[in-house]
Amino acid sequence: MTYVLAYDIGTTGVKTCLFSLDEAIHLVASAQQGYSLYILPNGGAEQDADEWWDAMCATTRQLFASGGVKPEQVAGISFCSQMQGLVLVDREGVPVRRPMSYMDQRSHEELRRGIAHGVQIAGANVRKLLTSLRLTGAVSSSVKDPLWKYKWVEAHEPENFARVWKWLDVKEYLILRCTGEAVMTRDSAFATFLYDTRKGKCCWSDTLCRMFGVKADHLPRLAEAAEQVGTLTEKAASELGLAPGTPVFGGGGDAALIGVGAGATALGSTHIYCGTSGWVSTVTNRQQVDVTAMIAAIVGAQPGRYNYFAEMETAGKCLEWVKDHLALDEIGIYLKKQDVAQSQEAVYTSLYDYMTETVKDVPPGSGGVIFTPWLHGNRCPFEDPSAAGMFFNIRLETGKTELISAVLEGTCFHLKWMLECQDRKLRTSDPLRFVGGGALSPVTCQRLADITGRTVEVVESPQNVGSVGAAAVMGVGLGLIPDLDAVGSFIPVAARYTPNSARTAAYAPYYAVFKQLYRSNRSNFRALNGPGGNPS
Repeated sequence: MTYVLAYDIGTTGVKTCLFSLDEAIHLVASAQQGYSLYILPNGGAEQDADEWWDAMCATTRQLFASGGVKPEQVAGISFCSQMQGLVLVDREGVPVRRPMSYMDQRSHEELRRGIAHGVQIAGANVRKLLTSLRLTGAVSSSVKDPLWKYKWVEAHEPENFARVWKWLDVKEYLILRCTGEAVMTRDSAFATFLYDTRKGKCCWSDTLCRMFGVKADHLPRLAEAAEQVGTLTEKAASELGLAPGTPVFGGGGDAALIGVGAGATALGSTHIYCGTSGWVSTVTNRQQVDVTAMIAAIVGAQPGRYNYFAEMETAGKCLEWVKDHLALDEIGIYLKKQDVAQSQEAVYTSLYDYMTETVKDVPPGSGGVIFTPWLHGNRCPFEDPSAAGMFFNIRLETGKTELISAVLEGTCFHLKWMLECQDRKLRTSDPLRFVGGGALSPVTCQRLADITGRTVEVVESPQNVGSVGAAAVMGVGLGLIPDLDAVGSFIPVAARYTPNSARTAAYAPYYAVFKQLYRSNRSNFRALNGPGGNPS
């Protein structure tokens, strides 16, 4: 039996999973620990690199505390992590400032100066747009892209910028801390929009570095997902409670590995993820881009394959907002201030299960209420950091169950919108693989099937698919799995939801209004939330 350790580095916490690799990928044990996301009043979103590492160390030691599997039995460790963060480190490997999350949106001026000027198409300077598309198949046109975060630090914190040795993403920083090696996997490199994807190239682009004013020596060595990039140092092994010399593999970002863990690796297969953020991703063998809808085919974990990728900033996070900020007395959770696990509703496995179960019988349209899930701006099918959430069409008879139901529907409406945008360029699949924490709720799964009109398939432990993907690439690197195309046979479907045609038809008018709400309120969002806006 071969054991591997996978770290799923999310936005709000790490989940550490121990897998056995044999005839299948089997979860042996897991542990998780949260950390902070620091939201700043100027649009900033930062994290603390030491909190990532401390959570890794604590969860690793917790896994091996029982003694069932010994640390020296671990054949490899790897990562599936949040992407498009910015971790700038000095020559000692220490961050020169707190890492900037993918959610950070301070770089409006850097974006404007860098690409949003002159004659434009879809908000990007024509010359720079065409050069970027020719070299990378995509363009950095979002204020949340790491390129503009890098330029923001250069402009606003010159003393920190002067100390920079390497530009890393989240998992790359953790690889550095584990091994002392500064590398970046190709999916993370692509997400910088400085990576030349042309056949025969697949390297950092000197042309793009010059065009955007990036120091090429800040960019680390490129690595493959299944490549052994180093081994655990004595210091790192001691802190983690693992054996020195344990192989460390490149792994990948969540956008690359969650599809692998979902078993959606065949050409044309589509998976939908609903965690803190959400996305729709379809496997393709060619690069394509829809600049009007902010969708691009990003580099995947499989050589020669791309993920045609559409992202929304907040998906499951919207339901967390409901939990934290709506008093749920009407459905009996917060009648008293007590932990839900101590209440009579503890028969449900979690507060989220109870909330979604409560609204399962609300008719399509939630009594006419429509929710927009743009709680931290939006990326696709429109890029607007000023966009915000709203409950539209509240009436006197509207209750809290309708509001919660509308949040589920609004998230599914937006996922359908992105799915339809993808269908303009390629054929998305039916059935859809649905993964992430949102897929734990049968109510959400059925809503997604009814709203999209497609069959929805869910795998076992859909909340762990990122770690499964990291385990899979280690299996390939260790020679236990022939290639990633074979992963699907290791991951069977656990549940299937078929759409109710009557409910699909009933959702149609609400979905049509949902798509109009952004256009109708775009100027209002910018007046209140744009640069210089002041809702107070």
